Amino acid sequence: MSAMRSKQYYATSSLVVGYALCSSLLAVINKFAITNFNYPGLLTALQYLTSTLGVWILGKFGFLHHDPFTFENAKKFLPAAFVFYLAIFTNTNLLRHANVDTFIVFRSCTPLLVAVADTAFRKQPCPSKLTFLALIVILGGAFGYVATDSGFSLTAYSWALAYLVTITTEMVYIKHMVTNLGLNTWGFVFYNNLLSLMMAPFFWIITGEYVDVFIAMGSNGKGNLFHPVALVAVSLSCVFGLLISFFGFAARKAISATAFTVTGVVNKFLTVAINVLIWDKHASPFGLGCLLMTIAGGVLYQQSVTGVTSAPPQRDSAVSKQDNGNDQDNYGDSDEEKGMSGIPMYCGKSS
Repeated sequence: MSAMRSKQYYATSSLVVGYALCSSLLAVINKFAITNFNYPGLLTALQYLTSTLGVWILGKFGFLHHDPFTFENAKKFLPAAFVFYLAIFTNTNLLRHANVDTFIVFRSCTPLLVAVADTAFRKQPCPSKLTFLALIVILGGAFGYVATDSGFSLTAYSWALAYLVTITTEMVYIKHMVTNLGLNTWGFVFYNNLLSLMMAPFFWIITGEYVDVFIAMGSNGKGNLFHPVALVAVSLSCVFGLLISFFGFAARKAISATAFTVTGVVNKFLTVAINVLIWDKHASPFGLGCLLMTIAGGVLYQQSVTGVTSAPPQRDSAVSKQDNGNDQDNYGDSDEEKGMSGIPMYCGKSS
C-alpha cells in the first residue's frame, strides 16, 4: 500500500511539474517562434496539424478517447471553431507585434469582459462585491501598464484589443457549446483543431500570407522559412502546444480544482520571470509591477467565484460526458493549455 501511494505521489508530481513547465514556457516559446518564423497563418496551421494528428494517433493506440468525427457534429461545432480560430489568429499577431508581458496583461483582463458578457448574454447574476473589487484591481493594473508601456504601438494594441474581444467571445460561446453539444474533452480538442486546420487556407488567401510564403520558398534559402532556428522554434511551439493539453488534462484529473488554479497562477509568475531573464523585450520595473497587480486581481477574481463554481447545478447526461472534471466557469481561463494550437486550456488552450 505504501509503495502504491508513493508511486501515485510521484506520478501526480510529474504531471503537475510537466504542466507547470509547459504552461510557463509556452508564451515565451510562441514569441520565439513567431519572431523567427514570421508567417502566423502557416505557424498556427502547423500547430493545428500537430495537435490533430497527435490526438488521432494517441486515440488509435488507446492512450485517450475522443469522439469520432461526424459531419453533423462538425456542422454544429463550426461556429465555435471559427471563433476559436479568430482568437488564436489574433493571439499570434499580438505576440508578433508586442512583448510577452503585454500579452499576459491583456489575457489577464478577460474576466472584465467575461463578467459583462455572462451577465448580459448568459443571464448570470451580477458580480459580487469581492468579484467587482477584483475586476477593479485588474483594470487598475492594466491601465497602469498601458500608460507606462514604452513599447506602445497602435498596431500592437489594436491586435491586443482584437484578441481581448475574440478570446472573451470564445470563452462565453464555448461554455454554451460545451453545455449543449456533449463532446468529451479530447473530442473537443480534435474537432477544434481539425476544423481550424480546414479554415487555415482561407485565411492565408484573405491575408495574402500565401504570397510571402511562396516568395520565401523561392528565395533559395534567403528567407527564414527553412532556417534551422525557425524550424526549431516552430517544432518547439507545435510540440509544447500538444504537450500542454496532455499535461493540463492529466493534471486536472490528478489534483483538485483549487490546486490546479493555484498552479496556473504560479505559471503566470514563472512566465514573467522567464521572460525577464531571457529576453530584453519586457516591460519596465513599474510596468512589471502593474502586470503583477493584474495577475493578483485575477487570483482574487478566481477566489471570488469559487463559491459559485464549486457546487455546479445538476447537468444532463450529455453534459456529464465532459470528463476530466473540468469546471465550465473556468473553462476559458487556461489559455496557455491551448497554446496557439487551440487546446481548451480552458479545457486548451492557452495561464
